Amino acid sequence: MKKIVSILLVASLITTIFIGCSRNKENTQVEDHNMLSSGIQETKPFHSIALTDEIIELADGFSAIQYVGDYGFDDFLKQGGASSDSEVAAFLMDNILSDSGSFLFDGNPFGCSTLSVQDTNGNSLFGRNFDWNTCNAMIVQSRPENGYQSISTVNTDFISMSGINLSELPDQTQALAGLYIPLDGLNEMGLAVSVNMIEDRATIEQNTDKPDITTTTAIRLLLDKAANVEEAIELLSSYDMHASLGYMVHFAIADRTGNSVVVEYVNDKMVVTKTPVVTNFYLAEGEKMGLVHSNPTSVMKF
Repeated sequence: MKKIVSILLVASLITTIFIGCSRNKENTQVEDHNMLSSGIQETKPFHSIALTDEIIELADGFSAIQYVGDYGFDDFLKQGGASSDSEVAAFLMDNILSDSGSFLFDGNPFGCSTLSVQDTNGNSLFGRNFDWNTCNAMIVQSRPENGYQSISTVNTDFISMSGINLSELPDQTQALAGLYIPLDGLNEMGLAVSVNMIEDRATIEQNTDKPDITTTTAIRLLLDKAANVEEAIELLSSYDMHASLGYMVHFAIADRTGNSVVVEYVNDKMVVTKTPVVTNFYLAEGEKMGLVHSNPTSVMKF
């Protein structure tokens, strides 16, 4: 049975959440607002969850943790980034998680939908689902020494190790690995980003003289360094993109002003299109426009 992990990220209210974080170094208040499930809005009771450096089980297969301090991402960027998931894993093993075993990143295809809307009070909202096979999800709240605070969602099934179950590792080790493979997130400036899959035999392998970055580390880059859509586009254009897991994907990006775009790579050329909704279609004008992922449950019609 498929599990749909759905998140509604409230960009206009996120400043309040992170101000609360700044006042308390040990605990982080994560606020649960209305969520979208299978395209149907359900009202959930408002409550707060205090995150610490220990994993909290929120539900079966769904957990959360915070990480405070340096997790080596600036060093990752300075050494040129990475052109593959294996290079990301090697960086982690050589520089950060040397005592944790051999990491591998792999996983099954996924189908997603995102939308950027405004409520009746003019607040900017960003929503996404992660719609495919059953998976284990972890929310990681990061408080880097040099970058914006953020929350991100990790499919921990994408992390495998040689002879070791990830869940057997220390909580902070799990959080560190998760920081390098987010599939979406929101930072304290109100920038939201999500990666959605497209079924296409092509992949993304840009090869110029720019530094390299992968799909998941690109999300970490934007969450740590970009305050709005314009800064996010500028950052992405400064790197050669390489698709994680070899999948063709595109990025849905929105900010607290309501500006929202999709960033796609058509024949390895970066193309930006303004849109409030992203599913599993190419949206860039041209020969691939409308090419759709085969999973019918991932398509939201408006």
